Amino acid sequence: MTGTVTRTPAELTNARSRIVGEREGMLADAIVWIVRSTATGRQAVARLARRAGSVVTPLGWSLAAVVVVALVSGYVLGWTEAVVAGWTVLALLVIATGYLAGRIAFDVGISLPSNRVVVGDRAPGEVVVRNPGRRRLSGVHIEVPIGAGLAEFASPALAAGEEHSDVFVVPTARRGIVPIGPVRTVRADPLGLLRREVVRAEALDLFVHPRTVAIPSMSTGFVRGLEGAPTRDLTSSDIAFHALREYQPGDERRYIHWKSTAKTGDYMVRQFEETRRSHLLVALSLAAADYASDEEFELAVGATGSLGVRAMLDSRTVSVVASAETPEFARRMVLSARHLSTVNRGRLLDDLAGVETAAATLRLPELARVAADDAGGTSIAFLVAGSPPTAAQLRAAAAHFPLGVDVVAIVCDAGAVPSLRRVADLTVLTIGFLEDLQRSLAKRLAT
Repeated sequence: MTGTVTRTPAELTNARSRIVGEREGMLADAIVWIVRSTATGRQAVARLARRAGSVVTPLGWSLAAVVVVALVSGYVLGWTEAVVAGWTVLALLVIATGYLAGRIAFDVGISLPSNRVVVGDRAPGEVVVRNPGRRRLSGVHIEVPIGAGLAEFASPALAAGEEHSDVFVVPTARRGIVPIGPVRTVRADPLGLLRREVVRAEALDLFVHPRTVAIPSMSTGFVRGLEGAPTRDLTSSDIAFHALREYQPGDERRYIHWKSTAKTGDYMVRQFEETRRSHLLVALSLAAADYASDEEFELAVGATGSLGVRAMLDSRTVSVVASAETPEFARRMVLSARHLSTVNRGRLLDDLAGVETAAATLRLPELARVAADDAGGTSIAFLVAGSPPTAAQLRAAAAHFPLGVDVVAIVCDAGAVPSLRRVADLTVLTIGFLEDLQRSLAKRLAT
């Protein structure tokens, strides 16, 4: 038995049924055509608006509004001056479109001799324009965004296969990551009513590294726990012999010294000085409250880079951590730290080039707490901050590290006289210039 199934409009699933429902015939086709035409027209208008928005400048839109107002008011109210002004401005807009006609067939590239420089060094770049076609091309205007600035070049007319290059210099007065590009070619009319941009080359990043100083290997070697060097901690199993003592339950029999046992009549075992592998930890505070000025923060970044680079040159295990920012809508402080790359010297300085202070980040005591939990086996910890942290805060930061870890606080006070003092078990080095770091560490070694 064959039956007829009737569905309500809500149950219909294909697009046509949702539009016309149960209508059939010419009316349904007309509704479908109207809907489709409206959607196509809407898409075309949106596409045209996007193109016009990317070509017409704010001045051009203002003059377009002047044209409409002047012509309407002129013809309605009979103002001859308004009509003349409207047609004059319209003629300017039409003439301006002629400057945008044609295709820009240039090949444009950008290159940097090196994408890593030290703050203050010269950082040149080059823009190369080439005509790959078979006919002569007229000149073109080129723009290269450099950080917050803009470099502009005018390329002359080029014959087939000819190229032209321009050199620019990136300012490196401040540490940071400077985006360069994307390079774009620009066509515009002399009055700036219309403007067409075409992106020709991808953006590049220039890493402006902090300035560092060369710290001698001995300067980072004033701590116990160097590579294979004995400490004052005693253990029952190691390679650096210390003394003999009486046997105690649990001692390994292989460490019994039989000659001494025979002389004394009691079991005697060897005792050793513990040796450990050096693990250097550098913790850099990014809390704005830990610095009195930008100069102090830049000094701290340079000191962190100097310590990390020296440790890598000495082939020591090194960890560099910085304060992590608390999310904006967090209910409480988030105890986390950002680990900077220590794969090689360049990667570490790349990460240091991008660090900045923030208000909602861990201060030095909280950063030390996180760093002490994450970096196991640390033999020496450098805590780097500015001048605001008090002696009590420095002691609180050092207290998070276990016994046997030598903690050194580096206080960066721009322009201050370097000093070295002991606060309980904490060594506090105050530096006013980056070069003071080398001399202060050498003084710490001598004492």
